[in-house]
Amino acid sequence: MSMMQSAGQWEAAYDRGVPRRLTYPRLPLHALLEQTAREHPDTPATVFGGAVGGRCIDAAMTYRNIDDLANRFAAGLQGLGVRKGDRVALVLPNCPQFVYSFFGSLKAGAVVVPTNPLYTVRELHNQLADSGARVVVVLSRLYPQVAEAAIGTSVERIVVTNVKEHFPVALRVLFTVARERKEGHRVDISGDARALWLRDILANKGARIPVDVAPADLAVLQYTGGTTGVPKGAMLSHRALVANVHQCRAWHASVAAGDRILAIMPFFHVYGLTVVMNLATLKAMTMVLIPRPDLGHIFLAIEKHRPRFFPGAPRIYILLNESRDLAKYDLRSIEWFMSGSAPLAVEVMKRFEDLTGGKVLEGYGLTEAAPVTHSNPREGVRKPGSVGLPLPDVDCKIVDIETGTREVGAGEAGELCLRGPNIMDGYWQRPDETAAVIRDGWLRTGDIVRMDEDGYFYVVDRVKEMIIVSGFKVYPREVDEVLYAHPAVLEAAAVGVPHPSKGEVVKAFVVLRPGNTATAQELVDHCRANLAPYKVPVEIVFRAELPKTLIGKVLRRQLAAEEPGVAIVPLPRAG
Repeated sequence: MSMMQSAGQWEAAYDRGVPRRLTYPRLPLHALLEQTAREHPDTPATVFGGAVGGRCIDAAMTYRNIDDLANRFAAGLQGLGVRKGDRVALVLPNCPQFVYSFFGSLKAGAVVVPTNPLYTVRELHNQLADSGARVVVVLSRLYPQVAEAAIGTSVERIVVTNVKEHFPVALRVLFTVARERKEGHRVDISGDARALWLRDILANKGARIPVDVAPADLAVLQYTGGTTGVPKGAMLSHRALVANVHQCRAWHASVAAGDRILAIMPFFHVYGLTVVMNLATLKAMTMVLIPRPDLGHIFLAIEKHRPRFFPGAPRIYILLNESRDLAKYDLRSIEWFMSGSAPLAVEVMKRFEDLTGGKVLEGYGLTEAAPVTHSNPREGVRKPGSVGLPLPDVDCKIVDIETGTREVGAGEAGELCLRGPNIMDGYWQRPDETAAVIRDGWLRTGDIVRMDEDGYFYVVDRVKEMIIVSGFKVYPREVDEVLYAHPAVLEAAAVGVPHPSKGEVVKAFVVLRPGNTATAQELVDHCRANLAPYKVPVEIVFRAELPKTLIGKVLRRQLAAEEPGVAIVPLPRAG
């Protein structure tokens, strides 16, 4: 089946009214906020606070508020000497400060470097150094780590903000008395010539100087998670980010101004950035901000604000499935639960839908594509285990793994290649690595996929995570899915480990469901009943948890590198 034939097939499976091709505005990304602030000035943009005593205490900020603060922050950056093209790093969770600092940086012509607040000093230093950031905006609790990490980098100013700045008065008072000092939010920056308070920047009433920002200009340096090697900065232009948010809007056509969306996915990750923050800003939706994935806060926020949309990741659905409180709360306001950032096990999806009656819409994307490229249709056929169809203007082809040149047909696994207006410009200061993944305008994703006869895509695994046992290919996700199907298994991850004669064999790491028991032999017997002999794990490791990135990707490389320990149960070699 040719790509042209597939494109017609994909469009036929789209929901009614979703076009295959779109026209995109030739505007910078921050124009989305400016337009929404003009057209919906009084619509709440953010709701932010916390859960106290079994209820949600929070306060709203309108799109007029956010745009005004973004303008004041842009003017403040310019007063600090920030010029077009300079990099501004944000080390913030989901809070109003992230939203207006992000758009304010763009208004000043700067390039935003979203940074994981959970990074260690070493990881922070590496990202600040690699990006060449001149300014960092950081939560006060994280200021000491950032101050240390910035030593020896190009960072000139550290802008500090307290998480309580936009709390409602009652919560701010309670936080100041009970938590601020104890949790490390109260810091003294007076001895650091680089440091200043965000509130002081915003108090300056100076007007920002307009900057000519073109769609082709760089907007974001979005660092990859590092699960496949050293993190690299994907260069995402204003054009790519504007394109992807419009592609998402076309797919979710029923989204309307004033709708509420639960902002659990972190904005420093490109999934949360596009599917929550940018889409909400484009459509004047209200973001119910969840700064950390606390189930109590999530349940209370849903109960109070009744959001329609819930973008999540597999680890969120696993947590919800195991929560004893799930049945206590009414989730029926949520029309669509979405899942991305990592593969969602079919058993996890089925269990969640059985427990809640909700519908999970699984999709696919990657940092280098800003990020969304595939999704199951909202009203059409949803296929469990599939990431769905390519979004408008996303062209796809699947090439054989051996040569990378032969396009394979339906049902055959190969590497996914993508082309579209949302693709990155390349990796920051890494021309060789850019050339390795972008060839003739096609982005090589490194993901092994197959397409069924209906044009739906299934992610089989990562090219670099494929296991070769005696010359036979084993996809770890297939082993994972079989283990997930065992009633005692909560989480599973298969990896390849060296073997003297077979090259590699399969080793599995398993987390058991609370209150359940299973022996290694039981799990192996379960695998033998469902997998070819060479795919059956030869070792099982029982773990209390699996190492993951913040957005839920299992760190298989870390597991594979572990030394054998007492938790390993040797099993008969199979196959």
